[in-house]
Amino acid sequence: MRVVVTGATGNVGTSTVRALAADPGIDSVLGLSRRPAELKIDKTEWAEADVARHDLAAHFRGADAVVHLAWLFQPTHRPRVTWDNNVIGSARVFRAVAEAGVPALVYASSVGAYSPVPSLADKEHPRDESWPTHGWPEAAYGREKAYVERLLDSFQADHPDVRVVRLRPGFVFKREAASEQRRLFAGPLLPGRLVRPGMVPVVPDIPGLAFQALHTEDMAQAYRLAVTRDVRGPFNIAAEPVIDAAVLAEVLRARRVPVPAVGARAAVAAAWRLNLVPASPHLVDMVLRLPIMDVTRAREELGWNPEHTGVDALRELLEGLREGAGMDTPPLARETGGPMRLREMLTGVGRRP
Repeated sequence: MRVVVTGATGNVGTSTVRALAADPGIDSVLGLSRRPAELKIDKTEWAEADVARHDLAAHFRGADAVVHLAWLFQPTHRPRVTWDNNVIGSARVFRAVAEAGVPALVYASSVGAYSPVPSLADKEHPRDESWPTHGWPEAAYGREKAYVERLLDSFQADHPDVRVVRLRPGFVFKREAASEQRRLFAGPLLPGRLVRPGMVPVVPDIPGLAFQALHTEDMAQAYRLAVTRDVRGPFNIAAEPVIDAAVLAEVLRARRVPVPAVGARAAVAAAWRLNLVPASPHLVDMVLRLPIMDVTRAREELGWNPEHTGVDALRELLEGLREGAGMDTPPLARETGGPMRLREMLTGVGRRP
């Protein structure tokens, strides 16, 4: 079996390529990325390909499956850039899969594709894969993930012979992705060395602050199973427990302080407008209204069982932030932000891919 992976050098991509290459039923893996990759992984070749610009069918021909992971989270101040890569790029991937005659497509959807819960009181009830995927329209991430779900609906209707799998994970963490995730969501002003138990005095207890996480290695195994097993359709992917203010306070050995959602949003909005943080206030709105996912189908039909808890994944992220951890690929390299994170400041937080 030959598998092609787009977005192969990021947080999920690097682990997915390794998981696929370690499977004895997979003969070769082709990792595609916008910038050169020099990772040495058995049975793996690398090629440069931008999903928004390059000929993808040439790379897909002869593949038994394509795993589409390529996605830009930034720049939040320039949504046209993320739209071109994420939506137009995904449409080009789907067309190339059909043109190249690839029999299986595995797409990286997200909990962010789901419609918001009706009220914060409803958030405690887990939702399965039948929950609507209309996203949060004000947040570019949710809007784009939902739109690509509709593109995939059309693709499936037009190409019923292609086996299509959609994985909808929660927040995905590993130590080596910490530097990238700080750049994408917190920005250069986050004092990584201070993110340790006992050093952060308080955790804001915001209504609706509850989300699901998992370790990237477990996410990679879900992609491997989606490629190698005869399954179709959407699967929620997340580990236990749900991460809320109480869990965060325990991990950080901090105390909870009630903070109204409007106050938290206003603080993020001010910092975002001043280019101090890359995460937009619309992303905060989306996170507070995300549903909690029921992962029964992934366990029973995909055969997926995580080896790490959500707290394990969160602790690894925090350890990575303290260490400035990274990996030898352009998205994950700790040097990407420049010395003293100066390049991030000079290029405008949230204004560059």
